[in-house]
Amino acid sequence: MTARLSAAFAKGRPALVTFITGGDPTPADTGAILDALVAGGADVVELGMPFTDPMADGPAIQKANLRALAAGTTTAGLLAIVAAFRGRHPEVPLVLMGYANPMLRRGADWFAEQAAAAGVDGVICVDIPPEEDAVLGPALRAAGVAPIRLATPTTDAARLPAVLAGAGGFLYYVSVAGITGLQQAAQASIDAAVTRLKAETGLPVAVGFGIRTPEQAAAVARVADGVVVGSALVDIIARDGAQAPAAITAYTADLARAIAGAA
Repeated sequence: MTARLSAAFAKGRPALVTFITGGDPTPADTGAILDALVAGGADVVELGMPFTDPMADGPAIQKANLRALAAGTTTAGLLAIVAAFRGRHPEVPLVLMGYANPMLRRGADWFAEQAAAAGVDGVICVDIPPEEDAVLGPALRAAGVAPIRLATPTTDAARLPAVLAGAGGFLYYVSVAGITGLQQAAQASIDAAVTRLKAETGLPVAVGFGIRTPEQAAAVARVADGVVVGSALVDIIARDGAQAPAAITAYTADLARAIAGAA
């Protein structure tokens, strides 16, 4: 499974990583929205696991979590969506992103095994620090699923080895010391951080938080191995609901063209 992630970052250009919240606006709509991302040129798909207290996320994704939960989204339902996606798109990597409670409620081994069986390639757990990752990370690695770690502007040289230990898939650089969607870091700070991180790891480095426009995506793509866009896509879903796929495909294609042109 991690081979799909490796291939996504080995296309001779930076990868476009796209995020939506699973189950938003309803579980029945999520498959078509995922297909729209692929049609637009997404290289990696991140599927958010809705949670009541998404501490890293700004208003757009917070509201998406609430819409998804109100629509009856469950972990089992999300895994079924992933399995169906994997059947339609056998080569496109899919990453689950979320929080510890839904991942650990039934036990780390159960979650890792079910994720692997559904075709998940990697998992980002926002609120388990690497120093406390004695359960989920080992379970994911044993199941062949990449534990994808987060680095931030406050991850200094002393702590970075702990972040990288046991990490897989790619390193997600959170470019702002804040929540999703509301602000973008200065490009110079992104350039410096990515250069520093790439000197310390062989993993691809993808940059996210605050990237909303093709122009911003292109600027990040000139230094990073991947560009993560989420809140702007979630905003389209909030606006268009079940009719979102056409606009999602068009917007994703704009991002993909900008990234390819920047490489």
